[in-house]
Amino acid sequence: MKKLFGVVALLCVFVPSSIQAEGNLAKRADRLEPLILDAAEGFSIKSFEIETGKFYRWRITSDGREEYKLQFPELMRNSWVEQVSIEEKEVKPMGGLYAVEFDDEGTIDIFFIVVRPGRYAYYVESLRTQGFEGEFIVK
Repeated sequence: MKKLFGVVALLCVFVPSSIQAEGNLAKRADRLEPLILDAAEGFSIKSFEIETGKFYRWRITSDGREEYKLQFPELMRNSWVEQVSIEEKEVKPMGGLYAVEFDDEGTIDIFFIVVRPGRYAYYVESLRTQGFEGEFIVK
């Protein structure tokens, strides 16, 4: 058993790994196209295609004509959130982030890195049938 453990340990050290992050985590965040929450039209964007390991800035803007609770629990459960910026004030979430809420017009920026590929929905629960539903496709 000790020999097997030793061989596995050596393989882990000397065999190069083919798993790598796609992006350069030391550079500025890639800016996603802004998501506009529009009472008449719904979401301005229904789908984002992004990659694991890349640093993104997601700007979300509300028209202020409705109260919106934009939810994205699975996306954030599979991401590392660096910060949330609201009116040039930064929030550093230590726990989870699953939604942002707009009571008036305004803009929120979320800076994050997705660590697991998949398809992750974002939505306003009470307005899904009126065009407030979309998804992130993460490769």
